[in-house]
Parts: sequence; structure tokens; C-alpha cells
Amino acid sequence: MTLGQIGVVRPQRMRFTTPLPLRSGAQLAQYELVFETYGQLNARRDNAVLVCHALNASHHLAGTYEGEDKSEGWWDNLIGPGKPLDTDKFFVIGINNLGSCFGSTGPMHVNPETGRIYGADFPVVTVQDWVDAQARVVEALGITQLAAVLGGSLGGMQALDWSLRYPDRLRHCIAIATAPSLSAQNIAFNEVARRAIITDPDFHGGHFYAQGVVPKRGLRVARMIGHITYLSDDVMEQKFGRQMRAAELGYSTQDIEFQIESYLRHQGDKFSNYFDANTYLLITRALDYFDPAREHGGDLSRTFASATCKFLLTSFSTDWRFSPARSREIVKALLDNKLDVSYAEIDAPHGHDAFLLDDPRYHGLLRAYFERIAQAFEEAAP
Repeated sequence: MTLGQIGVVRPQRMRFTTPLPLRSGAQLAQYELVFETYGQLNARRDNAVLVCHALNASHHLAGTYEGEDKSEGWWDNLIGPGKPLDTDKFFVIGINNLGSCFGSTGPMHVNPETGRIYGADFPVVTVQDWVDAQARVVEALGITQLAAVLGGSLGGMQALDWSLRYPDRLRHCIAIATAPSLSAQNIAFNEVARRAIITDPDFHGGHFYAQGVVPKRGLRVARMIGHITYLSDDVMEQKFGRQMRAAELGYSTQDIEFQIESYLRHQGDKFSNYFDANTYLLITRALDYFDPAREHGGDLSRTFASATCKFLLTSFSTDWRFSPARSREIVKALLDNKLDVSYAEIDAPHGHDAFLLDDPRYHGLLRAYFERIAQAFEEAAP
């Protein structure tokens, strides 16, 4: 293993037969969760960090799969020996959420009660349901308290929910490029993307598996819509501007004329080949539903009254989908409760995607924060 690289990793699987009650009132009688771990759990079992994934990501955070090209984990630039989340010091856990299409029980799997693929019959899941399921994995690993829960975007919502639902089971919550709830504009983007999928003739009410087809047209459009919201105007202008694919205008209403069009179609094509349509519907709904303050009359300060851990929140100046103002709402609520909170607003040009990139200020911040965590549990060692 070279410095900074995890190397080859293998997913693990955990099966649960104790029913999981869901917020919708339904339950999963049995289910499986796929996960990966990196580094070593220390003797005191106090160096574990749970990393929660965002919309189209998975449990595969870092390292590569044997015999597979381009199989690096989605946060490989952050996690590994000597990296900001240093696996020489921390035991890192990535869990694939319920309803995903990357191994955990979801719409593509067989419903044991009917013997048929779930498809659209898979129950609606929420951020709270994911956190409850994650907590069962953490408990099964013999970990009573996590050093930290970390997540970006939708993963940041899960990290925040951990601090609310299991306040005694984490010491630090690190929420990046996230929000306490989606704005109406964000819900609108999600709805347009869902409609693109649902109205695809190959969707068949969510039971397209039985028809031997995939609603690729809808998935392509959904991904194109989403991708536009992940990038800033500055980055799109810098990368593509008004560059043309050909020297002369074709004066066509249907052909690809601009490089940005070509890029978006490429991203849509890739996405439609690996992501599941029902999973997309489920995950965007979980995003829409997340609003912990709703149970407290919309008062975010009251919402965080039960939290006890320390917090780090980070936002990016050009992220217009999860703007810095939304992170500042959370910071205010935490300060209202006299909690220990650090906040960084990083001037970065990359839009929402900045949390996946390796901006040196961003990575320097996370490195320093995790070094403080590591120092604290090293000093606590007998």
C-alpha cells in the first residue's frame, strides 16, 4: 500500500431479521445492508467515524475493487492514510442506505412476502429511517459511541439527524454543504426530475423490471437537471462558455450544438446505465421530507435542544442549491443552545460539487478538525 492509498477493498454485508419500523408507518420485516470499513478499530472502540452518503453515492468511500478499472471510492481524495480523514488513526465506516441500488435492500430486490421484485412497492424511506438502520450496523460492530458522523449534502442531513436521534452515540457531527430542510426551489427541481422518470413510457408505474426495460430517457433528463444545480454559473462558464461542437451553427432545434449540451447528455447517459429509477424517486423524496424542525413547530433552535455533541459546519460561497445561508440557520440554532460549534464558509467557485473536490482550504479545515479529535482520544488513553 502506498502512502495515501487505501488499496483494494471488499464490501461486507449484514442481514437483519428484527423488523425496522419506518416513519411512513410501514416496516421492513427483514433487510440487508452493505457496508465497507477502512482502518482499524482501536482497543477502546472510540475512533470510529461514520460517513453518510449523498444521493447517487454509496458505501464505497475509498479504495478500489480488485480487477475493476476506475473503481475508486467517491471520497477517495479525503479518506486514507495521511489524508484529512486519516485511516491510520480512524476506523471509517460507509453504509449503503436502504432503498439504494448499490447492494442494500431496495426496489431491485425480491420482496420476501410476495416473492416478486419490490419495484414501486418498496416502502418510502426517510433520513430518519436511514439513521435508525445505520445505528443497528454501528451497534452490531460493537461501537457504543462514534468519534464523529460526517456527511455532505444529503449525507450532512443524516449527520445532523444522528445528533438529534442518538445524541449520546456521537461526539462530533460534521455536516458539509447541507441544509436543515429543502427550499421550495429545491423541491421543485426534484419534482421535475421525478416527473421526467415517471412519464417515461418505459417506467410502467415503477414495475419496469418485469417488462425487461429501463426508463433511461427519464433518468437521463433527471440527471441533467440535477447536474445543472450542482455546478456554479462561474464553473459552467469557465468550462464550457458558449463553445460550439462545430465551427458553424447547424441551426437545428434537436441536434447538439453547444459543448455544455454534449457534457450534460454524456452525464445523463452514464447515469442511466448504472442508477435505478425507483431508487432515484425514493432518495429525492427523502430529501424533500427532511425537516426535523417540523416536529417543533418550525423552531430550529428547539429542534437542537437535545443535541450534545460538538459540531463543524462547512458551506461554499457559490453553492446555490445548499447555500451558506442555510448552514448559518443551523449554526444559529446550535449557538442558541450554547453548543460547541465551528463554522467555515469557504470561497470556492465549484458550486455544490465543492464538497467532493480537494480545495486545499476545505481539506485543510477537515484535516485540522480530525487531528483535534484524534488528539483528544489519544490523550484520553490510559
